[in-house]
Amino acid sequence: MNVLVVESPAKAKTIGKYLGPGYTVLASYGHVRDLPPKDGSVRPDEDFAMDWEVDAPSQKRLDAIAKAVSKGSKLYLATDPDREGEAISWHVRDVLGRKKALQGVDVKRVTFNAITKQSVLEAVAHPRDLDQPLIDAYLARRALDYLVGFTLSPVLWRKLPGSRSAGRVQSVALRLICEREAEIEVFKSREYWTVDAIFGTSKKQTLKARLTHLDGRKLDKFDLDTAERAEAAKREIERRAFAVSSIERRQVRRNPPPPFITSTLQQEASRKLGLGAATTMRIAQRLYEGVDIGGETVGLITYMRTDGVQLAPEAIGQTRRLIEDKYGPDYLPEKPRLYSSKAKNAQEAHEAIRPTDLVRTPQDVARYLDKDQLGLYELIWKRTVASQMESAVLDQVTIDIASGDKNVALRATGSVVRFNGFLTLYDEGRDEQPDTDENGAILPDVTENEALERREVIPEQHFTEPPPRYSEASLVKKLEELGIGRPSTYASIIDVLQRRNYVRLDRKRFVPEDRGRIVTAFLQTYFPRYVEYNFTAHLEEELDEISDGRIDWRQVLREFWKEFSAAVGETKDLRVSEVLDKLDEELGPHFFPANDNGGKSPRECPSCSNGRLGLKLGKFGAFIGCSNYPECRFTRKLGIVDSEADAASGANLDKPKLLGIDPASGKEVTLRNGPYGLYVQLGEPEGKEKPRRQSLLRGMTPDDLTLDKALALLALPRELGPHPDDGEQIVAGVGRFGPYVKHGSKYKSIPADESVLDIGMNRAVALLAEARQTRGRASAKPVRVVGDHPGDGQPIELYDGRYGPYVKHAGINATVPRDIKLEELTVDQAVGLLAERAAKGGGKKARTPRARKAPAAANDAGQKPASPKSAKSTARKKAAPKRKAKAETPPRTGTDG
Repeated sequence: MNVLVVESPAKAKTIGKYLGPGYTVLASYGHVRDLPPKDGSVRPDEDFAMDWEVDAPSQKRLDAIAKAVSKGSKLYLATDPDREGEAISWHVRDVLGRKKALQGVDVKRVTFNAITKQSVLEAVAHPRDLDQPLIDAYLARRALDYLVGFTLSPVLWRKLPGSRSAGRVQSVALRLICEREAEIEVFKSREYWTVDAIFGTSKKQTLKARLTHLDGRKLDKFDLDTAERAEAAKREIERRAFAVSSIERRQVRRNPPPPFITSTLQQEASRKLGLGAATTMRIAQRLYEGVDIGGETVGLITYMRTDGVQLAPEAIGQTRRLIEDKYGPDYLPEKPRLYSSKAKNAQEAHEAIRPTDLVRTPQDVARYLDKDQLGLYELIWKRTVASQMESAVLDQVTIDIASGDKNVALRATGSVVRFNGFLTLYDEGRDEQPDTDENGAILPDVTENEALERREVIPEQHFTEPPPRYSEASLVKKLEELGIGRPSTYASIIDVLQRRNYVRLDRKRFVPEDRGRIVTAFLQTYFPRYVEYNFTAHLEEELDEISDGRIDWRQVLREFWKEFSAAVGETKDLRVSEVLDKLDEELGPHFFPANDNGGKSPRECPSCSNGRLGLKLGKFGAFIGCSNYPECRFTRKLGIVDSEADAASGANLDKPKLLGIDPASGKEVTLRNGPYGLYVQLGEPEGKEKPRRQSLLRGMTPDDLTLDKALALLALPRELGPHPDDGEQIVAGVGRFGPYVKHGSKYKSIPADESVLDIGMNRAVALLAEARQTRGRASAKPVRVVGDHPGDGQPIELYDGRYGPYVKHAGINATVPRDIKLEELTVDQAVGLLAERAAKGGGKKARTPRARKAPAAANDAGQKPASPKSAKSTARKKAAPKRKAKAETPPRTGTDG
């Protein structure tokens, strides 16, 4: 009997069918062990020795694997074909070896890029040994992330109240977002004008051109910076006659983009499908592991964590045959297109992301997939086919128009697609689209020296705009350009930044939160080397060299730790007041920009007039406060003081703003500012009956709010329709902790990048199905964070457990009663439940010094370690040996690729 170990049970089931009765296929459920979340798990003084811990669910699975191996002669480790998969295989082999379960057993590693019968059988027929350099690269990365998280995070907690954690790559990504926000804040818009003229041709067509030269001189962008100058230019055009001075035509070829790698798939899915990086990877994982098609589980795409852009020869051949059959010989290049990547690491050996069978078109599988799965599969299918198609051919035309004296000139540009090539199937999206795109215009046929009839001259005002905030797509692209992180880590980096409340998504753009800006300023001030882009990229290159076997992983760690520990040591004697003064100095120019406000200092307190505004730190983060505290209690959130911005945010909304009349009731719909923020209201109080109200959704501003949107808000919660399983209505609404969908007693939060006003029935059913999957076991992640415990500032988390919902804090679990609605559960209620549970002996009563020293630190993979167990809880469990843990560890989402 042969034993084969994969990561997920879904893969185990499918591969078991391929291999037949001679194989036992078991799942590890991702990683089987990890570094314990406490000090000393990585010991630099012992040449970076590491302690590994196997949790209870993983121990059961390892016992099952060991039992199966005892009956066989071969063990195939078939975890995913990347560094992380190699590491999981190493962990399994190491644990089984320590259990002495591998005596007389031949252990081999097999990898397959697609879960198809042919790929699996071929991989098993050609096994190899474990790749030690890949394992070393994993060990180095895991140790680095642990050392940064558990060394730097406590410094933040001591010096910056309200901070959560720091991470090796996470902090650099946060810096990018904060620096972009600083650019936006100091940006000063400039006015400029353009002047277009419309001409008639001899063939009764029209030609639009833009002024480029005036008084014989080429115009710069800001030469026409006022309406007066634009009007003067208009008059110069109107008093002259014009003719075509030159025509330039040139043919250009536009080549197709290469097939998808992890990062480009995340970018395109964000741009074209509106999917976040984490959502994209989750859907891709499902397509890779297999979908039920006609009673058979079929893997639809190849492995989705890859830096390689090349396709397998058989895939290229199949693609070329499809192009010729479906689109014709004109769309098939003479030779196959071969792509290469600039990435210099072990991932380069992996194939690009492609369909496992190109003959299986999106239309063929549409009925087996949900909307998002189909959208992503179609994107991958089209990109793969387009990558092997003929180039598009475009004619670019430039027509110069000049006055008789040559003092005034205009230009018209355009392009015509002569052959669409790959564009017939696929056109790559762009992160930032320009305000105007004149290259798309189709120009009339004119000849040189042809006289033109001037018809209309149009001056137009413009203003320069600040650089755009990062979207998920543009942030991933920037990280990739800088060589920071690896494609498989981007989704988890973005996720941890949001979960730590360092950034938020506002209209699908990242905005740094107060604590995120403070943490970035602190790290740039006291640990500048470790948030430098070049340093982090160089460290990634060293990790790649480790994976290629060129350098020793421990030597990389020695060099890093020597300087890093010294930098941390320099902050030991820092007082919080020193840190505060330094950050106030660093951030002051952004929060208090110079102005022309009658000579008053931007730091002058508007309340007491003689106090100085500055940066303050409270239990829940940073804010602006007056130096005369406690006599003056003026405070405000971080941000630049700007009257227009305040008006846009509703800060000065001291009376209701009429939005319109509700056509159904005839009542006024108004926008108001209350103690808890902006809200809309329908009508006025009538006796004891209160009017209907609804707070604005996160990210909404008064400028965005229309009467239709206000009425949509007031209509919440809204019924989406009957659930297909039982006919009970699905409801979408907004609770105390954000938007949700509800079916019966089951709630599921709506992701931050989706709107409760727009969510449809199909998406709601999919979200609720995700929620149901966590029934019967403890969730790997909390449903949400209720808030921070007032006693120690650590988060209180809400989970959906086997026996119903419960809250968890500091090792104590407390059941949430049925009469409390989950979306309305408050911090005070949760604290009361936890206290009641603790009084009955549930968990520890006091935190031990050891646990206080090493609270959970975030790493760059977005994994949150569990809280260390107290002595009392351990003793209680020993006294009740029959009580068994029910939690399962889910398959990994990937931390490296």
